[in-house]
Amino acid sequence: MECGIIGLQGVGKTTLFTALTAHSVSVQVGSMKPNVGIAPIPDPRLAKITEFIVTQKVIPATLQVVDLPGVPSGGSNLNAVLAHIRNVDALCQVVKCFDDCDAASDIASMDSELIVADMVVVEGAIDKASRTAKHGDKEAQKRVDVLTRVNALLEEEKPSREGTWDESDRAILKSYGIMTSKPMLYVANVSEDDVNGETEHAKFVEKYAKENGGESITVCATLESEIAELEKDDQKEMLQSMGLSEPAVGPLARALNTLLGLSTFYTAGEKEVRAWPIPKGAPAPQAAGVIHSDIERGFIRAECYSVDDLFTLSSEKAIKEAGKLRSEGKNYTMQDGDVVNFLFNV
Repeated sequence: MECGIIGLQGVGKTTLFTALTAHSVSVQVGSMKPNVGIAPIPDPRLAKITEFIVTQKVIPATLQVVDLPGVPSGGSNLNAVLAHIRNVDALCQVVKCFDDCDAASDIASMDSELIVADMVVVEGAIDKASRTAKHGDKEAQKRVDVLTRVNALLEEEKPSREGTWDESDRAILKSYGIMTSKPMLYVANVSEDDVNGETEHAKFVEKYAKENGGESITVCATLESEIAELEKDDQKEMLQSMGLSEPAVGPLARALNTLLGLSTFYTAGEKEVRAWPIPKGAPAPQAAGVIHSDIERGFIRAECYSVDDLFTLSSEKAIKEAGKLRSEGKNYTMQDGDVVNFLFNV
């Protein structure tokens, strides 16, 4: 699954992308092609596991982020940019909140572009589905119902994510690439002297997100990009001097993971301790398949316990003695923070 970083031109999207990916991608500034990279998800629980289980390697979960071209105000490139936005699973909108900025105007401009573009798609889709529905096609009738509800929201200048949708509704929205239905995280990109987001512009972003079905976070993209270039020891020293426990890209990456509808389980042993992202509500065999398709195919059962039990009881032996080690079958729904050993036979 992919999270697209969007925004108007010059708001700091690419700077944030380089911070998230720790400068591991050679970016093309100003290009109309997306920059694609993998962002590790800093996880305090993962680090804490190694206090109780000695291991050779620690591997964090990752997420794929796409730095999409800046949205221009009209112009010939707009449709190309919007096409890229339709292809990602969730959106991270960067809003400039420093120097000569107008956060409210920038968000309004972006909303307008996405809503108008969705209306064009929806109106055409309703016409086509309606013609098919007249002949009794139940799938087409369902599409007409969903699209009509979407159109009603858009006409009120509201994003379609504010609607109430079941799983089949969301599948229809995804099939049409409805941009305003995608989960949205608003990032208030602040200056180095406002890392806590105290300006009226940063506070507006937070308020707007709450009122419009999104989440928000405050980040200084320039500072985060500089921190990402440092060695670990230098990073720690710089953060301590600023009174911070971790770079802001840590909470940001975790927020993006949640935005994509993912949770995390762990495998832990002498060779490696590793975090694995899975869709929330995934059954145990699907989680096993994230590690390897053979484990899913030959799944027998999952032996698991909560990471919190490890932190409380300090060892896997103590977890077993306390009766906290569970043996779960194919119908088990994975829980965030499960530490798992999959038994399989192929």
